[in-house]
Amino acid sequence: MDSEARTFPPHPIRGVQAVYARQSSCPADFALVTVDFEPWEEGITFQVAADLDIPERDRSAFAQSDIATFQTAVDRGVREELAELGAGTTVAVSVVLRGMRLHITDSHPKAFQAVGHVAVRNALVLAYGPPPRPRRRRT
Repeated sequence: MDSEARTFPPHPIRGVQAVYARQSSCPADFALVTVDFEPWEEGITFQVAADLDIPERDRSAFAQSDIATFQTAVDRGVREELAELGAGTTVAVSVVLRGMRLHITDSHPKAFQAVGHVAVRNALVLAYGPPPRPRRRRT
């Protein structure tokens, strides 16, 4: 990341998709979200869109309390990742959860916390470009 001072997000970043999927064991992990990052007052505001897009098959497979727990986990992951930005970046963002996809077996709070981290990383790339790649050492 740049060493110059900046504010995140520098402009609205809408429709950021993030997926966290691992099939390393059983059960596996699955979470997919669509998130907007809007410039706001300093700090982090997290909200769930009134028209949150969850397919009916996903909505009917989970209790509303489970879905609320997943939403809270996304919020936690977003906040954790934004806290890692460091002193050179002022965070002034409203994060709006627009959509979620769930899996009856593989979706759980830790997967949604992880997808919150991924959503922030994806938004940072859209805002500032990919991070610099390490240079190879010549021997």
